[in-house]
Amino acid sequence: MSKGIYVATIEPNSGKSVVVLGLMRMLLGKTAKVGYFRPIIEDIKVGEMDNHINTVVSYFEIDINYKKTYAFTRSQVLDLYNKGKSGDVIDHIIKKYKKLEEKFDFILVEGTDFSHENSSLELDINLLISKNLGLPSIIVSQGDGKSLSEVVDNVQLAHDTFKEEVDVLSIMTNKINPAEVSTLKSLLTARINSGTDITVIPKINSLASPTVKEILKKLKGNILFGHDMLNNQVDNFNVATMQLRNYLNQLKDDCLVISAGDRADIILGSLQANISKNYPKISGIVLTGGLMPEESILKLIEGLSSIVPIISVKGGTFSVANEIGKIKSRIYAENIEKIETSIATFEKHVDTDKLANDLITFKSDIFTPRMFQYNLLQRALKDKKHIVLPEGDDERVLKAAARLIDAHVVDLTLIGEKEKIKERIERYDISLDINDVNIVNPIESPHFEDYVNTFYELRKHKGVNLDMAKDTMTDVSYFGTMMIHKGHADGMVSGAVHTTAHTLRPALQFIKTKPGVNIVSSVFFMCLEDRVSIFGDCAINPNPNAEQLAEIAISSAKTAQDFGVEPKVAMLSYSSGASGKGEDVERVRKATEIAKAINPDLKIEGPIQYDAAVDMRIGKSKLPDSEVAGQASVLIFPDLNTGNNTYKAVQRETGALAIGPMLQGLNKPVNDLSRGCTADDIYSTVIITAIQAQDL
Repeated sequence: MSKGIYVATIEPNSGKSVVVLGLMRMLLGKTAKVGYFRPIIEDIKVGEMDNHINTVVSYFEIDINYKKTYAFTRSQVLDLYNKGKSGDVIDHIIKKYKKLEEKFDFILVEGTDFSHENSSLELDINLLISKNLGLPSIIVSQGDGKSLSEVVDNVQLAHDTFKEEVDVLSIMTNKINPAEVSTLKSLLTARINSGTDITVIPKINSLASPTVKEILKKLKGNILFGHDMLNNQVDNFNVATMQLRNYLNQLKDDCLVISAGDRADIILGSLQANISKNYPKISGIVLTGGLMPEESILKLIEGLSSIVPIISVKGGTFSVANEIGKIKSRIYAENIEKIETSIATFEKHVDTDKLANDLITFKSDIFTPRMFQYNLLQRALKDKKHIVLPEGDDERVLKAAARLIDAHVVDLTLIGEKEKIKERIERYDISLDINDVNIVNPIESPHFEDYVNTFYELRKHKGVNLDMAKDTMTDVSYFGTMMIHKGHADGMVSGAVHTTAHTLRPALQFIKTKPGVNIVSSVFFMCLEDRVSIFGDCAINPNPNAEQLAEIAISSAKTAQDFGVEPKVAMLSYSSGASGKGEDVERVRKATEIAKAINPDLKIEGPIQYDAAVDMRIGKSKLPDSEVAGQASVLIFPDLNTGNNTYKAVQRETGALAIGPMLQGLNKPVNDLSRGCTADDIYSTVIITAIQAQDL
C-alpha cells in the first residue's frame, strides 16, 4: 500500500480544497492515523498560520505540530531556485515528509495553489515533489468559465505531463455546469484511455460564494457590528444608490448591501428588512467612503436584537463593488458549513470505495536518486561509523568532510599533516573545523610502532622485514587500511589521488576477502531519473571467467538487496537468449547457469542485451517469459572494457549520478574513488562505506 497521496492542481481556483477535505474524511474512515503535509505554502505574516493547514488540522483534529506540516514558503523556494539550490528544496521536503511517515500510517500531501505567475515552474515543482516522495497523484482541475473542449484539452495535457513522471491515480475536474457533467465525463474518458479514474464534480454555488469575513479581509475594512455572523455567505451584492422605497425591491436572499456610510436610511431600512418576514435575509452591509453613521444611528443599531455584519471601508462605492466582484471564495477553519458541504460534495460524486481500494493496492516502481540518497543517509545515521580518508589534504576530500561532519553522519579521520590540512581549509574557504575531525600523520601516530609490528608479522612470510614494514606504514593507504584491520576505524575511502591498485593492494594483503568469496569486485549505483540500477563490475576485473562472472552477479545482487533495490540480474552480452553463438556469449551463458545453481531463488537472465534488459517493450519481444527482461535492476557486464565505458557513457549522456565504485567481497569495507571524482562523489561513497561497516 502507498503511504501517501499527492493532490496537485494545474491552475488557480481549482476547488482543490473540496478534494483534500473529502479525501481526509475518506482516509480517516479507513486508516487510524492520517497525517497532513504541504511541501510549499504561501507567504504568510509572522504569527499567522497557512489557511489550508489550519482548516484541515483543526477540523479533523490531527495531532501534529504546525511547523511539521510544511517545508517552505513560496518566497523561500524561489530564493533557493534563483541561487541554483533546487536540489536542497527537494532534499528538505523529503526529510520532513519522512519524519511524518514515521508517525502516521498515511499522509495526505497537498500541492501548491497556482495563485501566482510562472505556472510552468509551479507544475514542474509539483511533479518533482510527487516523484521524489514516490507518491501517486490526484490531478485537480476546474471548468468554470471554460468550454468543454478547453477543459478536455487542459486535462489531457496535464495528465500526459504527469504520467511521464509519476503515477496518476485519479483526475478530478471541479466547478462544471451540472447539465454538462455526464457529457464531460464521457469526453474525458474517451480522450484519456489510460485506465486513470475520472471524476467530474458540478459547480456548487454555495462553495463559490465568499463570506462576509473574506470580503472584510480583502477590503481591509473595520467591523462595526455583527462579529458573530461574519461567516454569512454572500451569494450576490448590489449598490444602494436609489431611495430606500425603491432599493428594498432590489434585495435578494444572502445579498450584500453596499452603501455610502452616511446613508442612514439604507442602513436602517436594510436591517429592518432583514428581520421582516416580507423581505429576503441579507448577509451584511458594507459602508463605503470611510464615512461613519452618526452617533444616534450607531446607538439605534446597537440596540437591535439581531444585527448582520456591518463593515466600514475607505474606498468609493463603485470601486468597492468592483473589488468584491473579483473575490474568489476560500474555505477556512471557522466556516464549518462550507467544510461540511465540501465533504458531502466529494462523497456524492467520487467513488470513494474504488479510490480507497486503488490506494490500498497501489505500488510504485519509481525510486528516484534523491529518495535513494535520503535512505542512505538515514541508514548511516542509525549506527554512526568511523571512516578514514587517507588523502586528507585534497580539496575535494576536505569539502566532502565538511558536509559529512555537518550532517553528523560519520566520525572521520583525515591522514596528513595537520598544518597542511589547516592551510588548505583556509585557502579554499572550507567550512570545516579541524577540531571536529581526527587528523593523523602516520609517523607521529602513537600507534605507528604497533602498526609496523603487526604488518611485519602478517607479511614476514613474504620476505618483509621490519625496515620494510616501517617504510610501508608511512604510506597513507597502508596506514589507513591498518587502522581498519586493528579496529581503530570501520572503513576507508581513497583513490581521489591514488590509483585503484594503490588503494586495493593493502586491503588484499591483510584485510582479505570474506569466507567463500574468491574475487573482489565492484559496483556503481547508477542513479537514473526514475530508478537506481546496480552496474558491476566496472572498475576491478578486466576479463572475468564464467565462475568469476557468476560470483560478481551473486555479490552484486546481495549488494542491491542490502541497499533497498530488488535484485533482478541481467547478464549482459551482445546476444539475447539462445540465439547467439560465440565464446563470449557462451561464457555469459555458463556464468548465468552457475549463478542459478548456487542461488536458485535469484531472478537472473542471461545472456541478454542492454536494451532488452532495461526496456520493457524490447525485453518482452525478445524474452517474453523472462521475469528480468525489461526491468533489470542489476546489470553485470562481461568485461571491464564494456562496463567502464558503459557506466561513463550513461553517466555523461543522461546526467545520472554514479555513486561508487563500491567494492564487494572484502572482510571490511575499503572503497576506491575515481581520480576525477567530485566532493559529492566522496560524500556519497563515505556514506555507503559506513553502511557496509554496519553489516559487519
